[in-house]
Amino acid sequence: MFMLATSTLTDADIVRRVQAGEGELFEILMRRHNQRIYRAARAVVREDEVEDVMQQAYVNAYTHLHQFEERSQFSTWLVRIALNEAFARRRKQQALASLTDVESDFSRDRAASMEEPQSTQPDPERQAYAQELQRVLEQAVDMLPDTYRTVFMLRDIEGLSTSETGEGLGLGEEAVKTRLHRARAMIRQSIRGRIGDAAAGAFQFHAPRCDRVVAAVLGRIRQGG
Repeated sequence: MFMLATSTLTDADIVRRVQAGEGELFEILMRRHNQRIYRAARAVVREDEVEDVMQQAYVNAYTHLHQFEERSQFSTWLVRIALNEAFARRRKQQALASLTDVESDFSRDRAASMEEPQSTQPDPERQAYAQELQRVLEQAVDMLPDTYRTVFMLRDIEGLSTSETGEGLGLGEEAVKTRLHRARAMIRQSIRGRIGDAAAGAFQFHAPRCDRVVAAVLGRIRQGG
């Protein structure tokens, strides 16, 4: 009943009430934006790191909630925090890894992807076919260079506007448009022609993972971060 009674509140309303002492309402914001934050983080880091990035981003947002001034949408502010955390984590990893190691990992991942057989037979089950398209899309997106992958994920998969994407990444709108155009060009036409409605369903953040992240963040908040 609690979640239902507060579900009609705007993000700004909830932020003000959390700032006023109703910290438990922060859960609503997390559940409301988990899918978007997952995709933003996943655009930068690998799957096995994304939940850690999300948790830290939410803790950072909660800790600095007083800095949200409603000049932009709360979701945009939250995406920017998640991207900052994801980029910071990646920079730390790059500082620890040699260029040779990074190139070796990329080559191995690319070889494994290219070795996977491509079925020419149509899948008899529409749902299974859609899932296969999502898998192909996710592989293609993961192969994009970092600067293009983040823009493609935020614009074409998550559906952010050009201005929202630019604000989140600290780019001008023309830069976003240019990178998006190049990202699309890097994905082979044969794959792009098969994406269709599957794009919106790619990189899903399902309920069990949502619950896990929410529980972890709430636990950290109660313990003081």
